[in-house]
Amino acid sequence: MKLSYKVKNIVPSGTMAINARVFEMKQEGAEIINLSVGEPDFDTPEHAKNSAISAIEENKTRYDKVAGLIELRQEICRKLKEENGLEYTPGEIIVSNGAKGALTNSCFALIDEGDEVLIPSPYWVSYPEIAKLAGGVPIYVETLRKNDFKITAEDIKKAATDRTKLLILCNPSNPLGTVHKRNELEDITEICYEKGISIISDEVYERICFEDEFVSMAQVSEKAREITVVVNGLSKSVPMTGWRIGYTACADEAFNKAAAAFQGHISSHPSTVSQWAGVEALRRGKEYTKFMLEKYRARMEAVTSFLRKELPQFDFIKPAGAFYIFIDISAVKDRFTDSESYSHAFSMALLNEKQVAVVPGSAFGKEGYIRIAYATDMNTLMEGVRRIADFVNL
Repeated sequence: MKLSYKVKNIVPSGTMAINARVFEMKQEGAEIINLSVGEPDFDTPEHAKNSAISAIEENKTRYDKVAGLIELRQEICRKLKEENGLEYTPGEIIVSNGAKGALTNSCFALIDEGDEVLIPSPYWVSYPEIAKLAGGVPIYVETLRKNDFKITAEDIKKAATDRTKLLILCNPSNPLGTVHKRNELEDITEICYEKGISIISDEVYERICFEDEFVSMAQVSEKAREITVVVNGLSKSVPMTGWRIGYTACADEAFNKAAAAFQGHISSHPSTVSQWAGVEALRRGKEYTKFMLEKYRARMEAVTSFLRKELPQFDFIKPAGAFYIFIDISAVKDRFTDSESYSHAFSMALLNEKQVAVVPGSAFGKEGYIRIAYATDMNTLMEGVRRIADFVNL
């Protein structure tokens, strides 16, 4: 069977080799400390689960509108107004199969064959692959450590051409844990508006911020609202990863019609049972998020303190949001000279020798780094970083 060039052009997720090895070792009986998974370790709240159970018992399991249940879209609008100061109507919301589904809808609605898509590096692994599937050409924009690896208006100005159509921004960032400030977003908006570049703002980690209050890209100005598709979901903030509820919010009527038409042919809409759970999760989820946020904050402080003390040769940016730390391991580069990617070699050796799983920076387009997730309990997390220190300080 001959495969399409589009599929053959997809680069497998850089996390898959690590995950495959983790699975093999677990099958062999090894006890792995997995700091590679970007998934909250908290359970879906009872009120959301009970809403799903009620939906099943009341036979609320039939097809519904492609854009999603009106009740859920109304709750999303309420959330955006109360938490972000954004005014959207239910007709400007499209509920999708997770935030990844929202990103896919957005890219296919906006990208023509050959359009350039600016992707700040380091980046989340799926951005370039989704852009390529939509016919776009990923343009990786190298960012600087002095700017905490956050893309700047000057970076965009240098990278943009007359074929640049779109910027994909992850804020708060996976894998960095950085959060853009309002003035930074304002500068990005101005250069994108000037050059006719649309923005997909992936804000799925917005409720996990440790410093300043989160600012949505669409909040900063009317220009920003005009050119931005806000992508969000319930996976990280509620948490409801396996329920697959994401959404877009966009003021552009043509975009909403196009994205809904695309979704209608690809997946129709997410499970109605998941959507009913999402309604209740949004109505009552903010307090649960506060509980998780304090847990994440305590873990982040514990890990960063440990790293400074026990691994002073490793540089990192103290996270301002999300639940990741991106660590510079260049101090041990010479130990892995026989590998094309020393961050990958480091990660595999750490897994094999100390049974700790992390993700190599090469998976995110940034060699010489590893990403650890502190989405696990404190005892397991600290044992994991102690093993990393033992591995490094041999």
